[in-house]
Amino acid sequence: MPSRRTLLALALLGTASTAMLTACATAPTPSFTERPPIVFMHGNGDSAALWQTTIWRFESNGWPRDRLFAVDQPNPLARDDDAVAQPGRSSTTESAVFLKAEVDKVLRATGASKVVLIGNSRGGNTIRNYVQNGGGAEVVSHVVLGGNPAHGIWAVKGFRENNEFSGLSGFMQQLNAPKGANGDEVTPGVKWLTLRSDNNDKYAQPDGVWIGAPGRPTNIGFDGPALKGATNVVLPRADHREVSFSPAAFAATWQFLTGQAPRTTAVAPDTNVVLNGRAIGAENLSLNGGQVTVHAIDPATGARRGDAVHSKNIGADGRWGPFNARGDTAYEFVLVAPGYGTTHIYRSPFPRSSSFVHLRPERIVPADEGANAVVVFTRPRGYFDAQRDTVRFDGQSPPAGVPPKGAGVSTSRLRVAASGPQRAVTGEFNGERITGLTWPAAQEHATVLELTY
Repeated sequence: MPSRRTLLALALLGTASTAMLTACATAPTPSFTERPPIVFMHGNGDSAALWQTTIWRFESNGWPRDRLFAVDQPNPLARDDDAVAQPGRSSTTESAVFLKAEVDKVLRATGASKVVLIGNSRGGNTIRNYVQNGGGAEVVSHVVLGGNPAHGIWAVKGFRENNEFSGLSGFMQQLNAPKGANGDEVTPGVKWLTLRSDNNDKYAQPDGVWIGAPGRPTNIGFDGPALKGATNVVLPRADHREVSFSPAAFAATWQFLTGQAPRTTAVAPDTNVVLNGRAIGAENLSLNGGQVTVHAIDPATGARRGDAVHSKNIGADGRWGPFNARGDTAYEFVLVAPGYGTTHIYRSPFPRSSSFVHLRPERIVPADEGANAVVVFTRPRGYFDAQRDTVRFDGQSPPAGVPPKGAGVSTSRLRVAASGPQRAVTGEFNGERITGLTWPAAQEHATVLELTY
């Protein structure tokens, strides 16, 4: 169980939210004629950028853009031991305190009395902790948890028991303690939805293959993300991120929040596309002092089409925009950041505006020594599944590092050994195709082909 001190700290933080309630705060559901604000909470080591396509789908179905809030938690990685401070990482209490502050800001900005919380993976732990222990139950109407390790990723006696993701940790045990007459695992007064895979979530596996212990039982089943007292929905063959960021996850979420199916799961194009975001490192802290330059490119070859169309020096807020883009144009984002070198990020065209086009630098690492160029193919909103997906990287299928079975790898790294002229490299995934150019690794340049879907 968490300490009395931890619970008291969260309870005291909840009093500020309670004071902000209005007379309608006790209504069983918010008024969807107004569309309540939604706060999206990312997972372990991730950022707000992962919610980009989900936000686009909400907007495409009429949810107002100014009621959709994705947050960036500083130090998004969990500690190895939740009770022991660790540089660059956060505790369960710190995460809940962060989320409470963000929700309070949204309530003040919108004048709403209730919010909807949607979280992926570790973000679900944070949401549950805030709702149960931090006063969130008073200001939250609905919660959607995608791929939340609700009963841990492992529950093995003597194995990292005080880690946030251990089903035997005091943190997890108190979250799942029976509540109410039915012995529910969820906090009463809030409507809960869980979204999980049937058997393809790397963190809900009975075998420890994805936690570095193949053949060792985790004591966690495929249904680990489900919670007693919640509406529990299974998305067949979805992976750990797709249970939050896929069209199917959006459709289930919209149905839960509104009581009806969405008009579409497609992304409707904007007339005017304005892009913005932050240049950030792994800790989600701004890369103050860097520079971002944007080039329109030929999507078939990766070659630049003329001069740069946007350039900005990065300040303390990390913002690299706004940039007035074309919805039919592919772009190369060049990020120069102190201590990182230069990263060339190639993206598909952006059909809608977004303020969550975050740019993260890629380092040349010791294992890259001797390579003429380094190209990373990455899918932030899902994993590569060689059995399920059509995926190729520089003609190789499956790409290097992607196992022949299971969805547990979201990046592939290509090291071009041969010296020679700059050349095009293509990554393909289920119809999305990105082509970029190689750049000299010896000069600390790296290429990233980043999928949107």
